[in-house]
Amino acid sequence: MPDIENLNIYLTDKHADFKIIKHKNPILSLQDAKQYFDIDKSAPVLILESESKLLSLITTSTERIDFKKLNIYLNLSKLKFADKTIVEENTGYKIGSIPLVGLNLPCIFDERLLKYDYIFGGTGNELYTLKINPKDVKKLNNVIYTINADY
Repeated sequence: MPDIENLNIYLTDKHADFKIIKHKNPILSLQDAKQYFDIDKSAPVLILESESKLLSLITTSTERIDFKKLNIYLNLSKLKFADKTIVEENTGYKIGSIPLVGLNLPCIFDERLLKYDYIFGGTGNELYTLKINPKDVKKLNNVIYTINADY
């Protein structure tokens, strides 16, 4: 579990517009999140694999991922969800609690998130949620691809 205090220091040092929200019950699904924030503004971090290369995908929770279209759009092959064991071994986090910032993976960022003042996502600790300006999420990740509604 990451240290929330270190996350707070990191985001403050980077001049991010954020708030870390503590809650009593873990958030492990969108259903859990409904009681704490507008889930239309939730931004899960998904770990994908393409030809044994791992990528993070920060996207809107309201749309399904069309892997066939995404493969073509990004000129990647065999893009799919990474196995949970591979995710844990390579990130140190379990699926469902992957942080919005701080991963050292190449990132695909969904620019549809930029329409919101704030988005909500993981901190690496299921008892805390990160409320953050999506521009800061884009800036603080190793974004190598962007997608939008047209991908």
